[in-house]
Amino acid sequence: MSLILSIETSTALCSVALHRSGILLDTRQSMEEGAHAKQLTLLINALFDSQGISYQELDAIAISLGPGSYTGLRIGLSTAKGLCFGLDKPLIALDTLKILANGRKGYPFDYLIPMIDARRMEVYTAVFDAHTLHMRMETQPMILDERSLMEFTCRPSLLFGNGAIKWKEANPAIEGTFDMEISYPEAKCMGDLAYEAFMNQEFENIVTLEPNYLKEFQGTKPKLK
Repeated sequence: MSLILSIETSTALCSVALHRSGILLDTRQSMEEGAHAKQLTLLINALFDSQGISYQELDAIAISLGPGSYTGLRIGLSTAKGLCFGLDKPLIALDTLKILANGRKGYPFDYLIPMIDARRMEVYTAVFDAHTLHMRMETQPMILDERSLMEFTCRPSLLFGNGAIKWKEANPAIEGTFDMEISYPEAKCMGDLAYEAFMNQEFENIVTLEPNYLKEFQGTKPKLK
């Protein structure tokens, strides 16, 4: 048996979840602007209160490592590290796109192609076997055009996430099946992935682990008033 807290802060959706041996107990989430900084610890506290569970009962903490929002990933990992240090618990890191794909594992396609918007026509993407989640193309940033990913979309493929929606709208003739519902990675989809890593003792170095940003941070100048 294992009790794992999962934290997902890579996009606009901030979410947390508790799983026991990979089975979801409860989840909390917020789309409020600035939720990562303002709501994350409150969501975690609400999660434990709802289950009547103490922090000391945790066996591990899982974090969505990226790619995604620079600020969101940094806040999520800092929170996870602080909990791991304070509770003396191991840290598990999961690929954000694999978490997004895990929510559609077993769908009747050959490939799952999650995409997270990375501004303009660039996305963070990867390709997974729809039944095993074996990675067929490594997570990477990609500038999309009408010929992108043709070696995968020529076979039954499901493309989803806010980046996929943007691509379909810009190139209506793209092959593949598009899920046009806006979807984000969620902590509730981390349970079985985190449990597998826990059983294999795939733990991270809490001191040296950094988010998988994939791209350099690009700040914007504040608007003049």
